[in-house]
Amino acid sequence: MSNFTTRPEIRGTFGVATSTHWIASAVGMSILEKGGNAFDAAVATAFTLQIVEPHLNGPAGDMPAIFHSVKTGKTEVLCAQGVAPAAATVEHYTDQDLTLIPGSGLLATVVPGAFDGWLLMLRDHGTMELRDVLQPTIDYARDGHPILPRVANTIAGLAEYFAEHWPSSAEVWTPESTAPLPHSLFKNPDLAATYDRLADAKGDTREARIDAARKEWREGFVADAIFDYLKTAKVMDVSDKAHSAVLAPSDMAEWEATYEDTLTYDYHGWTVHKTHAWSQGPVLLQALAILKGIDLAAMDPNGAEFTHTVIEAMKLAYADREAYYGDPAHSDIPMEYLLSDAYNDERRKLISKEASHEQRPGRVPGFEHLADKYIERAARDFNIGPVANQEPTMSHLTEKRGDTVHLDIIDRWGNMVAATPSGGWLQSNPVIPGLGFPLNSRAQMFWLEHGLPTSLAPKRRPRTTLTPSLAEKDGTRVVFGTPGGDQQDQWQLIWFLRFVHFENELQACMDAPLFHTMHFQGSFFPREVKTAEMMIEPNVGEEVIADLRARGHVVTVAEPWTVGRLTAALREPEGMMRAAATPRLMQAYAVGR
Repeated sequence: MSNFTTRPEIRGTFGVATSTHWIASAVGMSILEKGGNAFDAAVATAFTLQIVEPHLNGPAGDMPAIFHSVKTGKTEVLCAQGVAPAAATVEHYTDQDLTLIPGSGLLATVVPGAFDGWLLMLRDHGTMELRDVLQPTIDYARDGHPILPRVANTIAGLAEYFAEHWPSSAEVWTPESTAPLPHSLFKNPDLAATYDRLADAKGDTREARIDAARKEWREGFVADAIFDYLKTAKVMDVSDKAHSAVLAPSDMAEWEATYEDTLTYDYHGWTVHKTHAWSQGPVLLQALAILKGIDLAAMDPNGAEFTHTVIEAMKLAYADREAYYGDPAHSDIPMEYLLSDAYNDERRKLISKEASHEQRPGRVPGFEHLADKYIERAARDFNIGPVANQEPTMSHLTEKRGDTVHLDIIDRWGNMVAATPSGGWLQSNPVIPGLGFPLNSRAQMFWLEHGLPTSLAPKRRPRTTLTPSLAEKDGTRVVFGTPGGDQQDQWQLIWFLRFVHFENELQACMDAPLFHTMHFQGSFFPREVKTAEMMIEPNVGEEVIADLRARGHVVTVAEPWTVGRLTAALREPEGMMRAAATPRLMQAYAVGR
């Protein structure tokens, strides 16, 4: 791999912060400089990302984090993925002539999760007051920040829609009835006021003040504003019809973020930690289990053989995702079987010299009906209606689709956080009047048919695409992740394989050409399947692209430097730290010293 990198790999001993926007990374670093730990810094970074990337995440979105605490000695998952409302039944949706949950609007809303998750992390693992970590966010929302061209373009593209259908969004995103110009100073005074008020929550201790803010969100003025609006709101969504919400006050009042164990897999000396099957996280582990028996190190990491082999492994892992994953609190997920050596020895044999054009979920004893259901589902044509709101299969397709943000932070003590917040996009739902933010659209992950782990059901977590990572070996730990919907675990897998087998440089592995497959069923409305289709960056060279086409892959060559939005941070046992961020889209940045 090339010695040249687009930017230096950040190295230091004090702390590192990397995220998908330079302002957020700088805010995270400023918290470390003030004596805060990685958890304080992660919370401040995350709230800042809501302001500077509002087309990619918001307060009412969702958030999984994987973190390592020096104090507890444990690596855990924080699950801030809200559940389906109690009234969200399949029948409620099918009675409205829907075959898919719309990709935007009030029917697509689950319980908002991100805000409570971040406050739970701050309360239990942070050291700072809520006011101190929220102040940068309040300042940027009140006084303005230079708006990204991508955000400005997204708003411009939706300005007429907002004016006609979502007037509360028009008030926030097109003040004075015009979309903001790229790089102009953009303000969201309503959101600043919301956070200012939450930061003033009273209590006798730091923890009590944070809990008071959580309660204010769930049952106080935030919930009041949401449900005052939802009482009469009936809004247009991507189904081209207006619908009302199913979210109720009790849904918000009764839900809280939680901690759980990670799911792990050992690969070439590295233990990789992921979320459980309520997210797509285990697909990365399944892909590693398939690839473990193949000599990847003997291949060119930018060559056709490596690309083909990894794509075919991902197709197999993603077919299992679609057949078997869902909320383990509601469904029996055969994860032990899916990660077993015997199972993956058989799966590996399915990788041939040719690109597969079939959907091939594995046959898990007792669960065969789910494999059959997936094959049947994938054969249907779900390409209906306008595609207005989903995480993109490729970064440059359209700026109206929502996506995600990511952050990785490590402090001088060795605490570390990887988190992938998403949802609550400016294009997912109308802004709640007076609050300055919209609800999420995560329910579009569910199916409107019974008997699946991903069937819509009350209080069930949607099988989300959000999937941060932490890996460790001999005391070295690395946190990493990326936005990108169904591509998140694909880009992370490719980066991790290059890191493990070829090049221990975080930045070099990130700068190398990326690719992904779109062969499986997409997680976002309209749930497309693109048989044997893949995308790859052009700098692999024409020979590699021709070779892949000769093997039967349907190859789309991406625009240069458009695939993947990875960031990563690493700490060695003696305290040396490193961090990196993708140059793609020209906004992610790593800082540290």
